[in-house]
Amino acid sequence: MTSRTVSQPVSQPVSQPVSRSVYRLVSRSDSPIAGRAAPEASGNRLAFAALALIAFVIGTSEFVVVGVLSPIARGSATPLGTAGLLVTGYALGIALGGPLLTALTIRLPRRTVLLTALAAYLAASACATCAQGFTVLLIARCGAGLVHGVIVGAATSVAVALAGPGRQGRAISLVFGGISVATVLGVPAGTLIGLNLGWRAPLTAVTALGALALLAAWRLIPPTPAMGARSLSGQLRSALSSRVLALLTVALLLFTGQFTAYTYLAAYLQEITHIPGGLVSGYLLAFGAASAVGTFLGGWAADRRAAPTLTAAVAGLTLALLAFRLAGQSAPSAVVAVGLWGLVGFGLVPALQSRIVELAGPGGDFAATLGVSAANLGIAAGAALGGWAISAHGVGTVVPLACLICLAALLAAAATQRLRPPVH
Repeated sequence: MTSRTVSQPVSQPVSQPVSRSVYRLVSRSDSPIAGRAAPEASGNRLAFAALALIAFVIGTSEFVVVGVLSPIARGSATPLGTAGLLVTGYALGIALGGPLLTALTIRLPRRTVLLTALAAYLAASACATCAQGFTVLLIARCGAGLVHGVIVGAATSVAVALAGPGRQGRAISLVFGGISVATVLGVPAGTLIGLNLGWRAPLTAVTALGALALLAAWRLIPPTPAMGARSLSGQLRSALSSRVLALLTVALLLFTGQFTAYTYLAAYLQEITHIPGGLVSGYLLAFGAASAVGTFLGGWAADRRAAPTLTAAVAGLTLALLAFRLAGQSAPSAVVAVGLWGLVGFGLVPALQSRIVELAGPGGDFAATLGVSAANLGIAAGAALGGWAISAHGVGTVVPLACLICLAALLAAAATQRLRPPVH
């Protein structure tokens, strides 16, 4: 049984003489033939670079607001707690907008959806940059969140189609790797710019970089075939099957567990590990760098055996959190545990997304957005659960609670190892 249930584009040299005009016409068409006539490996590398740039832009845009919440609150005369709605609204927009807008655009070519959604994203970002009041800023951020999930889902579909059979894990890692790199480079740089030049400056820079990414995508990403059925009913039947729902449950548990602790990692490091406030950013940088490396390594491993890779990574995440709890009072041990946490915690994402798309079969295009939605629901739930734990029992309880939730995710991941894609 093959790991894919639909045909994938195969990059091959043109074996017979074909006129340049005919080749250009075919390569620019949005038909399945165009997908199979996509540029050779060098052209695909440029397309992947464009996809990674798109991911970097939306990853930076999503998280850079966290670093400039205080200036936003002061500038708009809004309480800091209310300003935090900019993060919550964006995450909920991703969770709801991805599946909904994907359902409405399921008959359209994924390249068309990607370019249109990115253009809408840039329009919302520009509105946020120019917003004169907090309400307008919040609406603009929610609007950006709505199309964020569509962009990730469409980018995943395009990457998998361009990569071909046996390389979808590495293709997915390029998309999510761009987001990981944003947490290492884009967010710290944007925060530094915002604290010195005002909160509008990083949003303006991200919007300008996004315009460059849109141009690169339009020029470099070729048309690709859909990953499954064109009809919404056909996509839904496969994407909402019990197989896929089981993996979405794993995703929800994983991100709930991780963000129960990660949301309050800075507070934990200061109160439990006794790290001075000025050094906490170094630990967060170590986490971000490890997560970027883990994402690319996870994509390589997912191409070999995605299901065992996912289970092994979840086991490693549970052990890393346990080690952080047991050795977290020692600064050197804490930085090692945090690095291991980032390495496996985000290294599992390509295997998780690859399994979701694989098990969806003909519903791959729609299912690609469901994993993003489940992850963001987990982020929101984890932040809320961790906040409750701190209020009730103190900051020291968030890591043990995260361990328990990730242990449940490990059992769920192990139970899904034998699931196989539908046969058509």
